[in-house]
Amino acid sequence: MEDQKKQPDNSTPKVTGIGGIFFFTENPKETRDWYATNLGFDVNDWGSTFESRNLNNPDEINSLQWSPFKKGDEYFSPSKKDFMINYRVQNIEGLVEQLQKNKVTILDNIETYDYGKFVHILDAEGNKIELWEPI
Repeated sequence: MEDQKKQPDNSTPKVTGIGGIFFFTENPKETRDWYATNLGFDVNDWGSTFESRNLNNPDEINSLQWSPFKKGDEYFSPSKKDFMINYRVQNIEGLVEQLQKNKVTILDNIETYDYGKFVHILDAEGNKIELWEPI
């Protein structure tokens, strides 16, 4: 009998990786340009996207979004921090149920877009976290 590789359980509500790093800057365009010139980032109006392969499913391409935001942008509210992390998750509905049971502050309802489902929460320090389940 051949050894079969155990397939991952994609139904377990959990974080599976980092989906994005967002931070404040005084001038997002200058910041993007600096990273493009000095570190070779391939930038657009939103920042830069880094792609990688999923080790458990090599045909799947994952992405990480790097985005500078104008200092004071309301997208990070109610957090007062200068950054926000987006975590890639699986079973976002199940994860939100778990978080509600654990009395975690959930800031909005799950929203669905062409590129995935999103919801925002606060961690124990008041940092806003974006949870993203890709399509």
